[in-house]
Amino acid sequence: MAQFHPLRVTDIKRDTRDSVVVTLAPPADAQDDFKFVQGQYLTFRRVFEGEELRRSYSICAGVNDGILRVGVKRVDGGWFSTFANEELQIGDTLEAMRPMGNFHVPLKPAEARAYLGFAGGSGITPMISLIRTILEAEPKSTFTLVYGNRSTTAIMFREELEDLKNIYMGRLNVVHVLESEATEIDLFSGRLDRAKCDQLFARWIDVNSADLAFICGPEPMMLAVSEALKVQGMREDAIKFELFASAQPGKAMKRKVSAGAAAGGARCSATVILDGAVRAFEMDKEAQSVLEAAIEQNIDAPFACKAGVCSTCRAKLIEGEVEMEANYALEDYEVERGYILTCQSYPRTDKIVVDYDQ
Repeated sequence: MAQFHPLRVTDIKRDTRDSVVVTLAPPADAQDDFKFVQGQYLTFRRVFEGEELRRSYSICAGVNDGILRVGVKRVDGGWFSTFANEELQIGDTLEAMRPMGNFHVPLKPAEARAYLGFAGGSGITPMISLIRTILEAEPKSTFTLVYGNRSTTAIMFREELEDLKNIYMGRLNVVHVLESEATEIDLFSGRLDRAKCDQLFARWIDVNSADLAFICGPEPMMLAVSEALKVQGMREDAIKFELFASAQPGKAMKRKVSAGAAAGGARCSATVILDGAVRAFEMDKEAQSVLEAAIEQNIDAPFACKAGVCSTCRAKLIEGEVEMEANYALEDYEVERGYILTCQSYPRTDKIVVDYDQ
């Protein structure tokens, strides 16, 4: 069951003209449910004009900070982000699932590791959690952050990043790349794209000395940074991603149905296991994803983005085969072990068994 808990809003801080940082308090009986790992996110739900909307926002606090907070940047036409920026008040309640996400690696306090971070816009939110947690837990490690924005006024957590630089003097390096604002050094002006990455790696950042890289932001930026890192020799398994948007933000593209399927000839017997309960039903192989079919059967399957980005709908395929149309969230080893994103998965066999409990 996709269990939601009421979180009380205890503080709202205006960070930039179009972003807020919201501090939340879980109910007393759910404190343990909201212990998080650096880089994880919360999935919220709220009804707008009679329609339930779910959105995920990364936690922007260190594991040992003793607070739970998220940063919300207003998006044009975004119902939840506009509500959070314009209407949300201290004392209000937001419904959220427990923290989820794999945008992290195990901490190793005895090691001296060199981290690279690349963020675009609101992609900075999980980076704050990573930086605060890693530099505290690994006293010998360093972190270099490359942060792309339109202008100085658009930089989220600008003051906090400066404070962190002072706290971790010599261990945290922040490089701001501004798209529409001239800087003293041309290298730091422009868009954070492949060409800019190549310039940074040639003149400013030594990728060969880095152990791990974290990338969070829009899809084009993520792909550009990833390719530039791999050209420099960084292993693919050393690069971690967290997309904030895809080509289909917030919803899955409608699948074209073949003539045979439209005639009702492509059916599948599906079994879904969730919270120990087993439900079996028939579904169309072409017209619906596994998640859509489960929801149609009134199964409270977990989901958020429906675009293959957040991994909230992750489940294990126990029997049968599916085609996963998009995957921005699962690691290769997870796919090899049989995990799928149910929002993007369509049956390819006459029977499938999907387990959300594993």
